[in-house]
Order: sequence, then C-alpha cells, then structure tokens
Amino acid sequence: MNGWTILLIVHGLVAVALLGAITHQALGVWVPVRRPAGNFVARFRAVPGAGYANAIVVLYLLAAVLGAVIYAEYRISVRTVLQQLEMRSAEGAFELKEHFAAIGLGLLPAYWYYWRAPAASDHARTRAMLTSILAFAVWFSFLVGHVVNNIRGFGV
Repeated sequence: MNGWTILLIVHGLVAVALLGAITHQALGVWVPVRRPAGNFVARFRAVPGAGYANAIVVLYLLAAVLGAVIYAEYRISVRTVLQQLEMRSAEGAFELKEHFAAIGLGLLPAYWYYWRAPAASDHARTRAMLTSILAFAVWFSFLVGHVVNNIRGFGV
C-alpha cells in the first residue's frame, strides 16, 4: 500500500465522519423531534444541531485539505484513464463535485456564524438552508468520489 492510498483512506474516513455529522444536523433541523425520542429514527433526529457545528467545520476543512493533497495524483492516474475511456459523465461529475465542494468552503464562515448562537429562532431558517446546502455538497461529493474511485481505483 503506497502513501497515496493511505491518504485516500484517511480522506474517506474523514468524509464518512462528516457525512454522519451533517446528516444528523440536517435531519435535526428539518424534522425535529416533537415528543420524547423513543425509536431509532426519533433518536437520530433528536441530536442538538449546535453541538455538531464546530465538528462539521473542522471535518469539512480537513476533508478539503486531504482532497487537495491527493488531487494531483487523481489528475495523473485517474482522470487520464477516464478521458482515455471516454467516460465523460464520470469526469464531469467529478468536476461538478469540485465546484460543490468549493461552494461549501465558501459557505463555511456563514454557516459557523449562524450556528455559533443557535438559540435565536430568528435565524432558524438561515441555519436550515446553510445546513441543507452543505449536506447536499457533502453527500454529492462523497457519492461521486466513491463511484469515480470504483471506476478506476486509486494509487494502483
């Protein structure tokens, strides 16, 4: 196993942690629990969203940095193969993933600002929208990255 593969695995683990945190927060924002949490789904939604904000910011930044580090290897070993095989959909989806991830990075300061004092209900809709955009970017990035990696493999 080479260094690129190890970095990709760490990047994937950080992405899974980020995926879990943003999904918990998004469900808690959009479908809050009205009564005591009894079943699994209700307990999943019952998490306090503010408790995840700092972790989400740190995990998002860490995933972005790790992704930037391994990006050069992707361009050389994976993207070239996608172009040779004329897999334009996969290549285009990965390019779109990069754009959504960059939008998420740009939204992180606003996201953190509105989640740092969540008790104010006048910003509840803003928090929900920012969380939804980040959740979409994270889910899209995770799924596309996973599929593209499965097409070619990385560090082989």
